[in-house]
Amino acid sequence: MPIRTRFTIWRPLATVATAALMATFLTPATAHAAPRESRPVYSYENAIREAVWVDTGLDHDRDGKTDRVAVDIVRPQEAAQQGRKIPVIMDASPYYSCCGRGNEGQKKTYDANGDVVQMPLFYDNYFVPRGYAFVGVDLAGTNRSDGCVDVGGRSDVLSAKAVVDWLNGRAKAYTTRTGTTKAKATWTNGRTGMIGKSWDGTIANGVAATGVEGLRTIVPISAISSWYDYYFQQGAPLYDSGPDWLSDDVDSPDARAKCGAVQQMLVDGAPRTGDWTPLWTERDYVKDARKVRASVFLIHGMQDLNVRMKHVGQWWDALAKNGVERKIWLSQTGHVDPFDFRRAAWVETLHRWFDHELLGYDNGIDREPMADIERHPDQWVTSKAWPPRGTDTTTLRPAKGTQAGVGTLGLRKGNGTETFTDDPQHSETDWAAHIDRSTPDKAGFVTKPLTRDLRLSGSSEVTVTATPTTSTAHLSAVLVDLGPDTVRDYATSGEGITTLTDRTCWGVSTTGDSACFKETAAKTADVDYTVVSRGWADLGNYASDMKGVPLTPGKPYTITLDLAATDHVVPAGHRLALIIAGTDKDLIDPPSTTPTLTLDLSRTKARVPLVGGAPAFARATTGSVSAAPETAPLDGVTTAPRSIHRIPEGGQ
Repeated sequence: MPIRTRFTIWRPLATVATAALMATFLTPATAHAAPRESRPVYSYENAIREAVWVDTGLDHDRDGKTDRVAVDIVRPQEAAQQGRKIPVIMDASPYYSCCGRGNEGQKKTYDANGDVVQMPLFYDNYFVPRGYAFVGVDLAGTNRSDGCVDVGGRSDVLSAKAVVDWLNGRAKAYTTRTGTTKAKATWTNGRTGMIGKSWDGTIANGVAATGVEGLRTIVPISAISSWYDYYFQQGAPLYDSGPDWLSDDVDSPDARAKCGAVQQMLVDGAPRTGDWTPLWTERDYVKDARKVRASVFLIHGMQDLNVRMKHVGQWWDALAKNGVERKIWLSQTGHVDPFDFRRAAWVETLHRWFDHELLGYDNGIDREPMADIERHPDQWVTSKAWPPRGTDTTTLRPAKGTQAGVGTLGLRKGNGTETFTDDPQHSETDWAAHIDRSTPDKAGFVTKPLTRDLRLSGSSEVTVTATPTTSTAHLSAVLVDLGPDTVRDYATSGEGITTLTDRTCWGVSTTGDSACFKETAAKTADVDYTVVSRGWADLGNYASDMKGVPLTPGKPYTITLDLAATDHVVPAGHRLALIIAGTDKDLIDPPSTTPTLTLDLSRTKARVPLVGGAPAFARATTGSVSAAPETAPLDGVTTAPRSIHRIPEGGQ
């Protein structure tokens, strides 16, 4: 376990001017107590705005010179005048010029001297007046930086790590992109917190996994933990393009001219076979969780179909195994920033988190519940630990019913077989809508209506023994809550939010950088079922997650599919369903053939993390009676998500 010495109280140097400002915020009774909250005592309008270029030590664009990454800085002038060293909040992003940041797609803007005028998002407006510096880093190969984008590889991660090193006096920086005048970070104490959504948060994960000194905390929002799992799951392709397409989307014009070799490396290293290659090993941060020294405050949407919840489960479990201090928020949204689904609570919580982790204030946030979970739109609950204590993996067994493909789900082992034929035109929504009907494209297994609530918390897995009729086959396994509910409509363009016209302000504005952002509201849908968790695999990867092989028609194969982490309560009166099928349209790509698969039910099972374990499941299903089959199709969240998920971007 890493040695932790962070939680000492840090007292700012007092001056007459600072004391006068603080007097407007602190009562006499508390003015001399240990601080519990940073206050907006510094001028944002007069903040120092500057740019430096940090030398990464790499020559990824092969121009004979080491690459320099652009670092735009906003920091309080008064702290510099006082000689007070301050901590840093840092967002390293590929999106500052190509695609924009946040719900409103903000980009960096600059003055005639090349200093930043508008820094996207609210972080600088809010935190600079409170005594933090904000640093926006252009990843290598983007905006004003040298080098090449390599999509989560050494260039991405080490270009951001180099900035943390510079902030701690271990790397060189210059006042211009090509000049020789050095810049030193004498104004900071080196304590750095990285934050960012999607690709930005992914870089925070990657830098933390290097174990770099000075990185005290990371706040990854909707972030990737292993790039293989962004493009594939156990050999099944999740997208019809690879990292080369993504790199080309964010490359600066200079990088496009110089980085052909890197582009080709991304093509060659990521074959569409779904086999694991050294390229994916380099981009797997989970394997290096033991190196993480920083605390982690993780935020993710449980219905994120871009950066899917598998990234949460494997990263969270690896961090827990290595004793990393953690906190988590799980929303009902898709790929959405918490600023846009829980704004006031988010700003307050983030403020307290950074005050604790970077300033050392004893504000109690480390003693509060570990997890916040959105149970219904805008209705949140907490858990002291996550998954909660008393959660136990419970084996649920599918069994045959009275109709073909419509079976039961319980604790007893089933017998016999069920057969379905892959239909690439159908998806989990089609399967769930017809769960009580015999259809040729799926096998569904359902509990009786529950007599008590049943909570799933954590990651599930489904082991399937299947005999294919062709040499290729893809499998999907889906857990579904069958029953009426109102949920966030995560599959529309807002992914669970609607953007309004009114604005609220979070920090201090200037003429060129407003702290006021459009408000949002939950976009909801009334449904008859809710997909709880999903997982996919290529059956050809039965022997290894890392390499697939052709199947022998007529031969049974056993494979275990990893399902995404979740936290969901199936209410009393609802039913829990397990669906096993082929191609999940718009979420995985189909195989080269169209197989029919026969399941051996005696060798098929789901291992589900239930609060209370098997006894809780037994109690919830005791005394209940079978539900009458639904004759009409059930309604769910049905809009195909593929059209709105092309890159792990920071905006909507």
